[in-house]
Formats: sequence, structure tokens, C-alpha cells
Amino acid sequence: MRIVRAAGGVVARNGEIALVHRQRYDDWSLPKGKLARHEHPLVAAVREVHEETGVVGVPRLRLPSTRYLTGAPDVEKTVEYWAMDFAGADGFTPGDEVDEVRWIPLRQAGPLLTYAHDRGVLAAYADLPTITGVVVLVRHAYAGERGQWSGPDEERPLSGDGAAVAKALAAVLALFRPTRVVSASPVRCGQTLAPSAAMVCADLETDPRFHEGHDPADTAAAIRSLVTSAPAAVVCSQGKLMPPTLVALAGRRADVYRTAKGAGWVLGFAGTDLVGTAYLEPPVA
Repeated sequence: MRIVRAAGGVVARNGEIALVHRQRYDDWSLPKGKLARHEHPLVAAVREVHEETGVVGVPRLRLPSTRYLTGAPDVEKTVEYWAMDFAGADGFTPGDEVDEVRWIPLRQAGPLLTYAHDRGVLAAYADLPTITGVVVLVRHAYAGERGQWSGPDEERPLSGDGAAVAKALAAVLALFRPTRVVSASPVRCGQTLAPSAAMVCADLETDPRFHEGHDPADTAAAIRSLVTSAPAAVVCSQGKLMPPTLVALAGRRADVYRTAKGAGWVLGFAGTDLVGTAYLEPPVA
């Protein structure tokens, strides 16, 4: 079975949701589309929403994905959806793929959707509390092997591949429009977020509470404090500290939160209450 990956979004504006009509299928659906080669799914979700509706969406939290047969032999499509805030529009132009966009009140949008799987995504969105703050907690990119570095471990820099991932990661993290960018003290953590800080024109802050070996409960408290100071923030930490910190925030087992280098977790808060988590896969550099 061949899997085709796609991504899209549920975009809200003043209590209304953007739905699209596709002339080819004569259906109403949520805006979505296929990933380009090596494209990060979150980048694709924001891009497809914009291409199909003219809307600039800011991702807040991951929604359930859908998976269904396409009608082609041995081909299934998976669609990763994100809840998005409306951040402006460039104007909609009808095209061959989408010929109409409608803004429908949330409670009325479900019956208009053609497919049950879209209605399930919308129902999950309707159940979400209002997201007031987002923290994206990422693990630093690849910095070579610790045993092959002769200097102090805190000074170990990113490798060439790690630097490429950091640059690619910046395009993903900028979609959240963070106003604070915070790093643990090791050089590799700061280098992982330096391109992101430059892209969003934010100062790169350093906070030792995100350094490996710190008390995870205190690190969790530092994350909660961030959501009271910024609608979106990005933090870089280290692999051994992240799982126990996420356990302190969200519960579950530590092994659930294993995180690849250059990957991370999107944490959605209502006030200081964590209401959702989503794994953010590393970009392809």
C-alpha cells in the first residue's frame, strides 16, 4: 500500500471556520493538500491553507489526522491537520481546484462538510479550549559524538548536518510566530535556535533551567511561566531533560516523549493549563 502524505488546517476567524468547495468533486472539505518532496508537514499545512483560501494561518495545536483510500489502486492518503488562528488574508481567487471559500459558524460547519472524517476533525477542534499560549520545546540538532569532542561538553558545536537542520527548522518554528526564543546554555542549543531567532527578529535568550541535569519540575515551571509572557515561544533543551519535563507537565510515561535530535513538542496551553501536546518531526535539511 502506498501512502500519500497531505496536510491542512482548521482556521478560525471570529467564531467561523473556513471551508472550501472543490469543483472537480463537488464537495465541501477542510483546506488541505499533498506535501511537496521533503516538505515538512506543518509547512505544507500552512502553505495549503493559504493556497486554497488566501488565508494566512498561524498553527496552534495538532488535531487528529485522517487516513482514507483515494480510489487509486493500493493508495491511501493521510492528512495531518492543525488548528490555526487567522492572521490575515491575501484575497481568494477561484481556481481549478477550489472555486469557493465559505466562512461558516463553527456549530454549523459540520453538516456542510461532505466527508465524515472531516467532521471528526472539526468535532475535535470544537472540543478544544481556547489556546492562549504555545511553547515549542525542541531538542538540539546533531552535534557529533560526545566522546569525539575534546573540549568541555557545553562548548560542543553543531556538526555541518546539524547546522543544516537548524536552518531548516527555523522555517518551521517561524510559523508559530514566537516572540520569545530561549535556549539552554550549551553552545549546540543556542546554535540550533540562532537561525530561528534571526528569522523572527527576536533576541536569543539563555536560561539554565533548560540545561540537562536540571530539576524537571523546575523546568516545567519555567515553561508555564513562558506562556504567561508570550502567545508563542520556542525553547531548545537536551534529550535527557525533555522526557521527565514533559512527564511533569502532562503525565504519561517518559518513553512516550522520546525526541529525535532537531525534533520537538508543541505544547498548547489555556492559561497555565496544558491542554494538548503534539510531536513535531525534524525537518529534512
